[in-house]
Amino acid sequence: MSHSATPRVDWVDYAKGICIVMVVMMHSTLGVEKAAGVEGFMHHVVEFAKPFRMPDFFLISGLFLARVIDRDWRTYLDRKVVHFAYFYVLWLAIQGGFKWPGIALADGPRAMVEAIALSLIEPFGTLWFIYLLPIFFVTAKLLRGVPPFLVLPLAAVLQTLNIATGWVVIDEFASRWIYFLAGWYFAPLVFSLAAWFADRPGLTVAAVVAWACAEMWVVSIGHAEAPGLSLVLGFAGAGAVIATATVLARFRTGAILRYAGEHSIVIYLAFFLPMAVARVVLLKTGLIEDVGTIALLVTGIAVIVPLILYRLVDGTRLGFLFERPAAFRLERRQVMQAAE
Repeated sequence: MSHSATPRVDWVDYAKGICIVMVVMMHSTLGVEKAAGVEGFMHHVVEFAKPFRMPDFFLISGLFLARVIDRDWRTYLDRKVVHFAYFYVLWLAIQGGFKWPGIALADGPRAMVEAIALSLIEPFGTLWFIYLLPIFFVTAKLLRGVPPFLVLPLAAVLQTLNIATGWVVIDEFASRWIYFLAGWYFAPLVFSLAAWFADRPGLTVAAVVAWACAEMWVVSIGHAEAPGLSLVLGFAGAGAVIATATVLARFRTGAILRYAGEHSIVIYLAFFLPMAVARVVLLKTGLIEDVGTIALLVTGIAVIVPLILYRLVDGTRLGFLFERPAAFRLERRQVMQAAE
């Protein structure tokens, strides 16, 4: 999945790397704290990142949409729907394989079947991001001819309403749509700002520090999720991540972070198992007592192990774990039919 016809942009990979690490950090930290029954210092880091962690991911996901949105529906659906559907179903089966047998033993086979069926309409566990992305892509394609000044206010209203139906797709769509649209509509502005940041690293670092102080203050007083303010914090945080990424890219600092961003979906798909194993081992052995340190170590393991796994299976028969086979490509089928 790292191979693409689209030229890579270093700062985008750095930004994605920052985002995926924050996502893994959140799941790792909350999981460790729940199992230990106490909070550690990493809890404050997770809370600090909460207002902008997913907004930035969705904004970046929309950055290159303008390059492909005018393609024919078959090609578009292959790249933006079937691609993610393949990995969702595959990793749903893998992750579910660790959970569904327990449901069957506890509540019977029918409960397991119901859980499997529900996962097709209600995203399973950590996989909700790649479930929601195709919905955003299709919605964008359908709204291609609608002026942005009509769509953006609607998306902003949905975000500020703090909709909480209990259904992940509905709630997350309402909360995140505005950021995806911003990435799509304002991509030229985002890339211009990134270039501006890269040319002024000193000023950019100072601005990021000032933002971080303001972010910590708002989070500390408990207003980060206030309607309207949460929208501002989401965009401000996304801008700060992009600014940080441009400086890292300019000085080529933290290559592992760039590599993680380039393979962010590999980490996203596979981090759950090394995270769970590392959490159990570190807590059970008692070699480390500090919960925050355990959470930090679990985060590192959960990020690195999927990357190692990717390198091990790339080019082998297990490559299908992270690379969609030709048999599951609509474009490939179209070429074959034309040849016939």
